[in-house]
Amino acid sequence: MQRPMRSFGGGGFGFAGMESMAARLALGLVVGSVLALLARPLGSLLVLWPSQVFFGLQLWQPFTYAFIELSPLGIIFGALILYSIGGGLEMSWGSRRLLWVVYGGTVLAGLLTALLGTLLKLNMSYTGGFVMGTLAWVAYGLSIGRGQTNFWGIPVTGNVFAAIGAGFVVLNALAAGWLSQLPELLALGIAFLYVRGGSPRRLWLRFQHWRLQRQLHGRSRHLRVLSSDRPDSDRYLN
Repeated sequence: MQRPMRSFGGGGFGFAGMESMAARLALGLVVGSVLALLARPLGSLLVLWPSQVFFGLQLWQPFTYAFIELSPLGIIFGALILYSIGGGLEMSWGSRRLLWVVYGGTVLAGLLTALLGTLLKLNMSYTGGFVMGTLAWVAYGLSIGRGQTNFWGIPVTGNVFAAIGAGFVVLNALAAGWLSQLPELLALGIAFLYVRGGSPRRLWLRFQHWRLQRQLHGRSRHLRVLSSDRPDSDRYLN
């Protein structure tokens, strides 16, 4: 089924309404960020500190940092991306799949960041609102692929749209260092692996197919082809 052409920045995105999962994620980002700002310094416990997740037993941080941004632009643009691009994904994928990929992928990126941060002894914190936005942006573009969308009125393919989202992450990494963008960089890989055939369901189906092929191949090695020039013994059957 061909996707309808949608736009980002031009008002043409398919918004799913305030009762949608995309709207709830966007609202969660705004509310969580405001609470973290109001509750300083206790609000810093909601962001991701890789050195404290496992050794400090602050295991909730990979789940809460997804709804935290501490800058006005991060809050506003993060919420807009989740509502607009997330709304487009939700119309194609449904609410449950959107939640699993966008929020679940952000949690996974947070856990991987905590593991790497523990090994690298990182002493920095991470917010996750734009990690969710990056996942939604890149996953949406990759899911369109060679199909058409547009970015601020400029016609682009879905792959180019995804590359633009990834470009923001790469530019920030070049400006501030790749460790500062570690969750976002991991989110890029998660989005690519999921959309391009790496979802858990598809991996399980491929594993089952591979296992069935091995079983059939193993059984075929025990089969023997009957020779066509064997003695004519069919006359004894009558």
